[in-house]
Amino acid sequence: MTRFLTAAALAAFALFAIVPAASAMTIEKIVSPSGIEAWLVREHAVPLVALNYAFHGGSAQDEADKAGTANLAGDLLDEGAGDLDGTTFHKRLENHAIELGFQVARDYFRGSLRTLNEHRDEAFDLLRLALSSPRFDADAVERVRGQVLASLRRDSTNPSSIASRRWWETAFPGHPYGRESSGTPETVPRITADDMRDYVRRAFARNGLTISIVGDIDAKTAGALIDRAFAGLSVKGDLKPIASASPRGMGRLIVINLDVPQAVVTFGGQGLARHDPDFMAGYIVNHILGGGTFSSRLYQEVREKRGLAYGVSENLAWFRRTAVVLGGTATRADRTGEALAIVESETKRMAENGPTAEELAAAKSYLKGAYALSLDSSAKIAAQLTQIQLDNLGIDYIQRRGAMIDGVGIEDAKRVAKRLFSGGMLVTVAGRPKGLTSTPE
Repeated sequence: MTRFLTAAALAAFALFAIVPAASAMTIEKIVSPSGIEAWLVREHAVPLVALNYAFHGGSAQDEADKAGTANLAGDLLDEGAGDLDGTTFHKRLENHAIELGFQVARDYFRGSLRTLNEHRDEAFDLLRLALSSPRFDADAVERVRGQVLASLRRDSTNPSSIASRRWWETAFPGHPYGRESSGTPETVPRITADDMRDYVRRAFARNGLTISIVGDIDAKTAGALIDRAFAGLSVKGDLKPIASASPRGMGRLIVINLDVPQAVVTFGGQGLARHDPDFMAGYIVNHILGGGTFSSRLYQEVREKRGLAYGVSENLAWFRRTAVVLGGTATRADRTGEALAIVESETKRMAENGPTAEELAAAKSYLKGAYALSLDSSAKIAAQLTQIQLDNLGIDYIQRRGAMIDGVGIEDAKRVAKRLFSGGMLVTVAGRPKGLTSTPE
């Protein structure tokens, strides 16, 4: 879960915090006085600084019986730190128009900061306190725990959450990836303040830290601010190893009986690692099949031609120890079988024949043009730069990306389509789909 404390003044400046086009962007690799590396983009158009960072070690570090530890810790970082209680900490953020955000995923703990230049020292001081000296006061822990449990109770009757959760549990049984980052109603009550302190101690370390900073700032000042927030952290973390895994259950259909008007479907299979030489071809092919745009095959066949669903999409998702293709849709209970059959037939057709030359050309054009939308503000650029670093794509990736897309030929696309979509799918359905029953394990 991500939490934001945003002031109107910062939001107003953010509307104008637009950075130069990707082709004109200069990314610098800098090193702080204490030796912490970061990527910097200087943008002097507005007096704003945006920071994005990530620590290795997300919810996969949780103990199975205390799933949700990292998530709960993240929710509490701004609920008091150092000698500041939660109320005082919040007032400091609000009075200085400082925005902090924390988010936990399976592999990483991600964080962000945005501040006006005049308040940047205060902003980085508050970030330092949150990361190095969180209080985890008892009253705050119980209040936030209650909020998490209320959300989990809502999810327990939400068909989308149920279908997704069962997919991950079945695809990765006994593996940390099979657990939800937010935990369960059974595990969250077991989490103690000491558990969260232990997670922070093990994960918030300089050797697992990736940083990007964008804004009206020079390299020397950026290095000093980075040290202000991060130099006091442990040099080396203490993360437990996570085993590599491949999704299991391909070919299975699991129906979860739920009395709701629609049936919600989650489907997916083996994906491509981000460093796989075939990744870019697979990314383009998957966009053509179900990448979330109105032109995808699945959208056209399921919604436009037959009106079976409001939307349907499929995307690649990659992690440190696995990669998947994951998609979903929702449709009437009496037409779920029809919608699912179309998804399966279109996936099979893509595997057997690949895309057409016209589809490939259109997808390339779209993917090159649409990328600029992820780089149209300081905060978005900082987030993209952090992800590029985590994926080890190189500091010149933004400049090389267009040529990489253009380099995918029709034969490459057909070969990778067969590789990506020939392995079958695991399908979970939450609802009362007419004519569908679970297949045996």
